[in-house]
Amino acid sequence: MKILYLVHRLPYPPNKGDKVRSYHLLKHLAARHEVHLGTFIDDPDDEQHVATVRALCAGLHVARLNPRAAKLASLRGLLTGEALSLPYYRDSGLQAWVEWSAARVGFDAVVVFSGVMAQYVPAGLRQLVDFVDVDSAKWRDYAPEHAWPMSWLYRRESTKLLAFEQRVAAQADHSFFVTDNEVALFRELSPGRDLRLAALGNGVDADFFAPDPARASPFAAGELPLVFTGAMDYWPNVDAVTWLVRDMLPALRERFPALRFHIVGRSPTPAVQALASDSVNVTGTVPDVRPWLQHAAAVVAPLRLARGLQNKVLEAMAMARPVVAAGNCVRAITAGTQPGLQPADEASVYVEQLSALLRNRAAADAAGQQAREFVVGAYSWDAHLAVLDRHLEAA
Repeated sequence: MKILYLVHRLPYPPNKGDKVRSYHLLKHLAARHEVHLGTFIDDPDDEQHVATVRALCAGLHVARLNPRAAKLASLRGLLTGEALSLPYYRDSGLQAWVEWSAARVGFDAVVVFSGVMAQYVPAGLRQLVDFVDVDSAKWRDYAPEHAWPMSWLYRRESTKLLAFEQRVAAQADHSFFVTDNEVALFRELSPGRDLRLAALGNGVDADFFAPDPARASPFAAGELPLVFTGAMDYWPNVDAVTWLVRDMLPALRERFPALRFHIVGRSPTPAVQALASDSVNVTGTVPDVRPWLQHAAAVVAPLRLARGLQNKVLEAMAMARPVVAAGNCVRAITAGTQPGLQPADEASVYVEQLSALLRNRAAADAAGQQAREFVVGAYSWDAHLAVLDRHLEAA
């Protein structure tokens, strides 16, 4: 098939949650179809990867997005009455390329990654939309965490974006979310609407994320490393590490003086950088996250605000490390009890769960190995993306 694939951020390298999913979706589609990709670059570091993406595509258009300028442009939504996310990702060059390509190529279908990209879909094309998460609910969740006027702006964005998501889902041949819980939430927010929705789960590359005895440790001898990974300019990640340092780390350090918390990820905000101390290491960008995961005593994901299935948790499990994570993150991965993956929602519960792992390293290692066995069997990308294949064949 000839497929138009629209993605809000260059789907390579797969170094953060959305790009992991969009890259594996691109690779899956390109192995089976002729793919024409329209996307944005919002990080100059990604320019070096355009050739890698081009090799997977029959056609490619990359629009350059300056986040600062895009934020200013998005304020037009206050005048037009639309969600600010839409003008943020609006580009006349990308729109012209889509229209030109549709006339020249004659697409059989369009696959949309992130609901905001549906604004580019040509009329009359069959469309499959991967919303991933209910983004409008994310803005709703952000509102109570901020003072006015941002709280008002986030509530407005939630309302306006939900209305747009509902229109997109009504027009789509099928829409996907990362978990059954996100599907149920969108149905709850859209009562009385006949929407064609399904869960399309994330996977993990268990060959890449695999322990290697030859892989050197990045940690100092004698320390007890606790690790968090993620893009550190993403608000739910910032909230998570700030909460851990403030409300969990003192109790953990009292019990385990050798413990050191490592915040591993690109673009740490000033608030994250300010957490650095003798007991907290803020790495910034690292060339490879695997050594940090493999040699961690435990991995933690205290994500109070994040939605859906977290790649960072799957990757840590694939690296055979025990993980303590927010209850909603755990439930997105397994409905039952899974060794190596412990749920927690209160700071005191995190402290107790982590303490149990740190006291008995042999048991923690065994649980980590069981966690890897679980994700190898249950989280193959091809198995999950077969759901998309069935709907493309129907289209």
